[in-house]
Amino acid sequence: MIPVNPNLQTLKKGMAIYMKRFTRLLSRIEGLTKAVSRFPLTTVFLMASTVILAVTILKQKYYSKQLWACFVGALICAVFQVLYQRFFEKKKIRLLLMGGGILLSLGYYLILQTAQSVTLEIRIRTIVALIALFFAFIWIPVFRSRYSFNESFMVVFKSFFLSVFYSTIIFGGCTLIFVAIDALIVRIPEKSYMYMADFVFVLFAPVFFLSLIPIFPGKTEENMEENEIILQEEILKKASGCPRFLDVLISYIIIPLTAAYTVILVLYVFLNIRGEFWTNNLLEPLLVSYSLIVILVYILSSRLENTFAGFFRKVFPKILIPIVLFQIVSSVLNIGDTGIIHTRYYVILFGIFAVLSGLVMSIFPVRNNGIIAALLMGFSLISIIPPVDAFTISRISQTGILESVLERNGMLSENGITANSDLTDADKAKIVDTVEYLAAMGYTEKISWFPPNFSIYEDFSDTFGFDQFGSVTKADVSVYVYRKALSPIDISGYDFLFEDNVSTGDSGNETYEFSDAKGSYTIEKQIDADLYDLVLKDKNNIEIIRFNTADIFQRYENYVVANSELKDEDAVFTVENDKAKMTLLIKDAGIYGYVGQTNYNSNYYILIQMK
Repeated sequence: MIPVNPNLQTLKKGMAIYMKRFTRLLSRIEGLTKAVSRFPLTTVFLMASTVILAVTILKQKYYSKQLWACFVGALICAVFQVLYQRFFEKKKIRLLLMGGGILLSLGYYLILQTAQSVTLEIRIRTIVALIALFFAFIWIPVFRSRYSFNESFMVVFKSFFLSVFYSTIIFGGCTLIFVAIDALIVRIPEKSYMYMADFVFVLFAPVFFLSLIPIFPGKTEENMEENEIILQEEILKKASGCPRFLDVLISYIIIPLTAAYTVILVLYVFLNIRGEFWTNNLLEPLLVSYSLIVILVYILSSRLENTFAGFFRKVFPKILIPIVLFQIVSSVLNIGDTGIIHTRYYVILFGIFAVLSGLVMSIFPVRNNGIIAALLMGFSLISIIPPVDAFTISRISQTGILESVLERNGMLSENGITANSDLTDADKAKIVDTVEYLAAMGYTEKISWFPPNFSIYEDFSDTFGFDQFGSVTKADVSVYVYRKALSPIDISGYDFLFEDNVSTGDSGNETYEFSDAKGSYTIEKQIDADLYDLVLKDKNNIEIIRFNTADIFQRYENYVVANSELKDEDAVFTVENDKAKMTLLIKDAGIYGYVGQTNYNSNYYILIQMK
């Protein structure tokens, strides 16, 4: 009998492991190529996004309209592709859908071209539309299929985190290689890291994500061989299965934590049912996040067979409904005072969606969770399509509140707005709040009685007759002033120029040393309360002159100007004696008030003349 060489056995095992990993790598590469051929237009739009971002990095100019159009186009074409695979088989239909995707993307881009810039409203509308498209991407492949929305959602959930994980590993590895090359061989431009991040996260990550999405049964299944159907079933079973790690994470960590969070919320509601609950706006984001967690965990745990998951599916949807109903009532009551803005619109709309989702989860079996996706897509479309969308309703609501306050105080006429300083603090606060919102959203141009080209920072005081910040308490005041950046500085007669800043909370006690033919000097920043004294000393540590930086903010604290841009004479502070002259030239200064404290910040130049 010939003895077995242990080294040979080790070598064979090593080769087997190597071949297995190599085969897996080839499979991943093959998956990427298949994803590109399966989603060709999506890949083209992603490549265009990558190029646009690269040009943005190179030229430092943001091509936002083109970028948003590419993102929308990529997702529209992905949705049309899964729509084709679910319901059609003729190549002609696929070409028509691809053409439709291009036309819709071009139409969106042309809509963007009519706007001066990509405003907050446009961004929110687009993001909501992208969310609706993303859920359509999940839901369409299993619509009226033997597979449920839960399985499709699990596939997408796993694929998303896998693509993020692999992309982060690739980016981290490439970064280490770049750092090593930069330190040991040749200098690498700093922008190279941004180019790499652009390629990895904008192009590779989405394509890798798409490569992990299997093809669900569709119209083409009718012409498939039995062995092909069996292979497809195996692939789908593996892709939609819940890994043991995720099973444990959901069942024994996330569900108990959600239960504890639920107990806290229920206790808060019952303890404050007659008090703060109805006016506490800070609770809104907590309840929105809670609703999201409950719905997400319900879908992820829909196919788990254990006591914790079963208990969660049976009990938590029923708890979700009354908690969210209370919050909807609270939000609606607050509308009476503040009106509707788009954020509150979405809070209320999401609350209605969460209640309906709770009813679906309580009544229907888990297989029907696709109804939740349909509700989400429906509400998303409602919120962005006029005339009942979030922004039309918000504009009408805030304009109505402002108009009623102006009419009540005799400030509105056929000629427009008449300035009036004799108002109650409550009316001033309402005017400030509504005008700030309308200006931030760009709606003042759509209101006929507003001055043309109205700028809230430059025109508010002249238009309404009182300062924008005059109706709020000192604890809530915010003031920002600045000197024109390219305005020349006259430094004649001065010997030294420094650049410095002061900010609330800095440790202070910094020292700057300098010298000339007359001797050596230091400028010491001595802490004084929340701010500093700038103290000029000679080489013997004897004080020559000092300036208290609190004087900066005392000047600007009640600074009422039509424009926050400072005139030169208002930006200069000078202290002088027979030994020296110290001048501070303010670049910018800010006073930011919060309840209970006020923070200060200023950047400035220090000019020193020694006598």
